[in-house]
Amino acid sequence: MSTVATAPAPRKRRGSARGGEAMAGWLFTLPALVIIGVFLIAPIALALWVSFTDWNGRNSPLFNDSVDVVGLANYAAITTDDSLTRELFGRSIRNNAYYVLFVVPLQTALALFLAVQVNRRLLKAKSFFRTAFYFPSVTSSIAITGVFLFLFSATGVVNRLLAILSVEGPNWFADPRGILHILLGSPPAGWDAPGFLGVSAWEWIAGPSIAQCVLILLAVFTTSGTFMLLFLAGLQNVGAEVGEAAVMDGAGPIRTFFSVTLPMLKPTLFTVLTLGLIGTWQVFDQVYLTRGTPAAPTLTSPAYLAFNQAFENNEPGIAAAIAFVLFVIIIVMTLIQRWVLADRDPDGMGRPRQRKRRRAGDEGTLAEGAVRVQAGPTGSTGGLP
Repeated sequence: MSTVATAPAPRKRRGSARGGEAMAGWLFTLPALVIIGVFLIAPIALALWVSFTDWNGRNSPLFNDSVDVVGLANYAAITTDDSLTRELFGRSIRNNAYYVLFVVPLQTALALFLAVQVNRRLLKAKSFFRTAFYFPSVTSSIAITGVFLFLFSATGVVNRLLAILSVEGPNWFADPRGILHILLGSPPAGWDAPGFLGVSAWEWIAGPSIAQCVLILLAVFTTSGTFMLLFLAGLQNVGAEVGEAAVMDGAGPIRTFFSVTLPMLKPTLFTVLTLGLIGTWQVFDQVYLTRGTPAAPTLTSPAYLAFNQAFENNEPGIAAAIAFVLFVIIIVMTLIQRWVLADRDPDGMGRPRQRKRRRAGDEGTLAEGAVRVQAGPTGSTGGLP
């Protein structure tokens, strides 16, 4: 009996199929890549180039014979040179540092408190309270700043209410004194000499000015609603059974919150703190609207100083340098914050617990598989799966 040899069926080329899928993927993502490249990456690269040049803001900074590369001169002008620009930059860093120091903890604590309150089961009209707390976040910052300027003026509502209580309120936006200066009195000997970034040690410990306290209240009032929604989403993902289990173990409400709920909100807390740091270091609109007040020097931020250098002093190179120094500050503070909030071993070695638990889980899985193989199909483990 003879057999007829048949040719094997041709195999499909996997490479061509995968290549077509990759090409289709690139085509779908190409519009987004073009938009990001044109409106994000290219401006950042151009600003970085400007920070190393003496461009005066006229014509084009590229392919221009009148534009010279000055290297790190713009960065030296705001960090090491003995000049007014360095002193202005140092004062702006000091003002913004106190702004961050007060705004970020206050807005985070208030947002978490509001989220816990509107997440209660017995609370009625939850939608109303969530909307009311979130409403300042969607209102125009210009309108809210105007209202605060009216409330905290010399003859405003706040001072009138303080007068009813026999308290003489300050002229808020005309008082540049730092709150720590008011408490400490005159400076110690030698503390008024120029120091880091051209600012004396006495000015570094001035604390926020009276006028800046109003901006701190304004920032907390307008941003807590947004972060409340983030915490609320985190609380709803925790689940009620977790709190019930803690109550069954004898934990009270406060112990349950700090020992069970808050650790489970750590990813949300990290997000809120990161967004708070970025937003507070980039504050501009409130400072811009108060630039004409007597206490304006104590309100200047690096973002506003960059705007002032670029569009009023015609120094876009120095403005770009300020922007990139501010970028480095935000990155460094975010990394420090991430390190502080990271889970670590109880022995304090600094290694993340999650990796250790994952490694222990993998070792346990391998050990369990080895026991099953050694036990065989008739062992007590029930055989191989």
